[in-house]
Amino acid sequence: MTEEKNMATKYDPKQTESKWYPYWINNGFFEATRDGERKGDPHSIVIPPPNVTGRLHLGHAWDVTLQDIIARQKRMEGKDMLWLPGMDHAGIATQSKVEQKLKEEGRSRREMGREKFLDVSWQWKEEYADFIREQWSTLGLSLDYTRERFTLDEGLSDAVKEVFVRLYEKGLIYRGKYIINWDPSAQTALSDIEVEYKEVEGAFYHMRYPLKDEEGYIEVATTRPETMLGDTAVAVHPRDERYKHLIGKTVILPIVQREIPIIADEYVDREFGSGAVKITPAHDPNDFEIGNRHELPRVLVMDEAGQMNENAGKYQGLDRFECRKQIVKDLQADGILFDIEQHLHSVGHSERSGAVVEPYLSTQWFVDMKPLAEAAMKLQADADDKVTFVPERFERTYMQWLENIRDWCISRQLWWGHQIPAWYHNETGELYVGKEAPADLENWTQDEDVLDTWFSSALWPFSTMGWPDEEAEDLKRFYPTNVLVTGYDIIFFWVSRMIFQGLEFTGERPFKDVLIHGLVRDAEGRKMSKSLGNGVDPMDVVEQYGADALRFTLATGTSPGNDLKFQWDKVTANWNFGNKIWNASRFALMNMEGFTYEDIDLTQVNATHDRWILAKLQKTIADVTRLMDRYEFGEAGKMLYNFIWDDVCDWYIEMAKLPLYGDVEEDKQTTRSVLAHVLDQTLRLLHPFMPFITEEIWQHLPHKGDSITIAEWPKAEATWVDEEAFTDMELYQSIIRTVRNTRREMDVAPRKPIPLHMKPSSEASAEQLQRGVHYLEHFCSPEELKIDRSLVAPEQSISHVLSGLELYIPLAGLINVSEELARLQGEKKKLDGEVKRLEGKLTNEKFVSNAPEQVVAAEREKKADYEMKREKVIERLKEIEKLAQ
Repeated sequence: MTEEKNMATKYDPKQTESKWYPYWINNGFFEATRDGERKGDPHSIVIPPPNVTGRLHLGHAWDVTLQDIIARQKRMEGKDMLWLPGMDHAGIATQSKVEQKLKEEGRSRREMGREKFLDVSWQWKEEYADFIREQWSTLGLSLDYTRERFTLDEGLSDAVKEVFVRLYEKGLIYRGKYIINWDPSAQTALSDIEVEYKEVEGAFYHMRYPLKDEEGYIEVATTRPETMLGDTAVAVHPRDERYKHLIGKTVILPIVQREIPIIADEYVDREFGSGAVKITPAHDPNDFEIGNRHELPRVLVMDEAGQMNENAGKYQGLDRFECRKQIVKDLQADGILFDIEQHLHSVGHSERSGAVVEPYLSTQWFVDMKPLAEAAMKLQADADDKVTFVPERFERTYMQWLENIRDWCISRQLWWGHQIPAWYHNETGELYVGKEAPADLENWTQDEDVLDTWFSSALWPFSTMGWPDEEAEDLKRFYPTNVLVTGYDIIFFWVSRMIFQGLEFTGERPFKDVLIHGLVRDAEGRKMSKSLGNGVDPMDVVEQYGADALRFTLATGTSPGNDLKFQWDKVTANWNFGNKIWNASRFALMNMEGFTYEDIDLTQVNATHDRWILAKLQKTIADVTRLMDRYEFGEAGKMLYNFIWDDVCDWYIEMAKLPLYGDVEEDKQTTRSVLAHVLDQTLRLLHPFMPFITEEIWQHLPHKGDSITIAEWPKAEATWVDEEAFTDMELYQSIIRTVRNTRREMDVAPRKPIPLHMKPSSEASAEQLQRGVHYLEHFCSPEELKIDRSLVAPEQSISHVLSGLELYIPLAGLINVSEELARLQGEKKKLDGEVKRLEGKLTNEKFVSNAPEQVVAAEREKKADYEMKREKVIERLKEIEKLAQ
């Protein structure tokens, strides 16, 4: 791409980031192999498909940034990189949004009918898919859009039908009545992940159920008294001496006056409450299992909207919570309810509608999970073929879920989704399951339910590649995929399901590695939520600081598996990092007028600073590559940050000015070559993290090729490893830092000439110092520079012991000792006062107990800071007091 000759004086992320993405896409840099063409060994990632329910949040931005880092590195390493994009139809989430929109327009899906409602839903999908693609491009994601998929597109729908039919024919899909999570507002079953648990003020209602054939009663308790109308037994532990004589007898269920048995079951905890529990098989999952064991009837007392039904007698028609209030009054009046014990308990709420979830007996479709889970567990026992979790601790989380697997309710009472491929004969009620509808369709009615969204997304790694066509080119070349990047919150619900479906239908693990990250939290560590108002839109961050600053912040903010605290000051720091790179590159280019890629010549490198930076570069290449291959992007990013900021910008470029501003043309050419090479290689390493700014600068530098996105990944060259250059520069840097710190502490101007005396400990140290005299003269501004093994310590000097030498800085005439002493004593007195004040505050029990935790923590940090400053002042006082003697 033709570039402006000169770089702008200031980096403008908006201008750069809007320019490069279309260039990358239009040139097909992100497209993987097609039609037998070969671009190297295949490497593939499928994007965790975002829901078409809205715009992407910060967690999505983090997730896709990590994937893009992998994709860009592998592409530069010469891999045939496929990063496949796509989106999820997100059944209940999208239908809820569409229904809400229709409600605002005065319409409803029931009035519209299924076909018209689905038309509106598809319009919604197209609108929000465009939003998502726009955000992907804003973040700079190197996706192969030619392969974009959607969970409801034709190919994926075929895969879903194929899987359903095969599992059904194998006896692993069945239909039956079970207790499921029910959303009375959306009127659909929910998967476990669609249930959010919140701490709610509730109560235990203690009741006495009268015995039928004798005096007395049995005590039970419940948190949902409205469900007592569906009780069909009272259970006690078979070895509970208090109730042994009652087992087999009956009690009279209050209000409805139904006779129910007292049964014995090992499930009952003798130590909890009265040791007796009411059993409601149609409204509690544990009671359902007990009911099955004892062949108890299942009495459903509410309908799908959460209203009491005909089995609720006089409460029929009441909302479940209104019924609770009324039944409590009635039970109290009858003397049945004798105690209400207030307590805080965890209550499930629908993630989408917010309604309290009802455990509800319903006829649904299920997957028999045990055989599938056993195959997945067996896979993990094979060290070569297992799925590798990063960090490793999450494998145990995954295995525990498999070991305690429950059957999976896969049907949803929705219209938006994959309609279940099952039909019922209109006259006989016969069930038919198949990929195609029955030939005499007019005699059949298709099941109205759709499949759980996770059913189709569980097939994502292979359905997107063309399965069930086992000869599909992409499936043969790119499956299994190499790595999945996702959060720890969906290991159970998505990762595990992809693994067992991949094993069942392809015979292979769907991915080699699973890189797990945490959640993005606010600066105080709280979960981001609408209620707290602490959410951050990634597009707002990009608008203010650019995508590169956001990406680098997300990539380096934490280690694998841990949560990330989002802090604006870190974004600002990384924006400054971008400017640092920009300014350093501008300086280099201003000194490369007419310099081309062909002019780069590293054969004449001799100066210590050139040898040192090339050696440092090799170490950085090796370490960054190693860390990135282990998915330790935070550490890799920090290493790059330190190399660029400290080694390249603060040291090398400053040292490069010596030959660049000198008179020896050969030295200038060598420095230009080193600068061009180091910047080129460094930008390549940084490119996966900050793609836009690296492309912009790289295009200005002497380079070969069309884009940094397809430039070769750097390789460490052993020939440039130079231990002498390392040790020499380490010494020169320590001397320069020491002199600068002393000037600052003693308030001596940076360029004011000062005496500098050095006593080497050996001849080798003396030679080492002599090799670097020109650096010390330039950066230390010595009035006189002495290097002498027989040196006698000067009077009134500050001394420092460094590796291989003693360093003396005579201060006579540079500072007024008495004035400096008085100033430091005053500063110490002030700091003593601050420390004492904070000690008093932090030992005040009332303050520590009542103040918010973050306020107390801030005061502790202040105290530690003042103490550290005081220690430094005390150290300086000791030095000055020596001079005053």
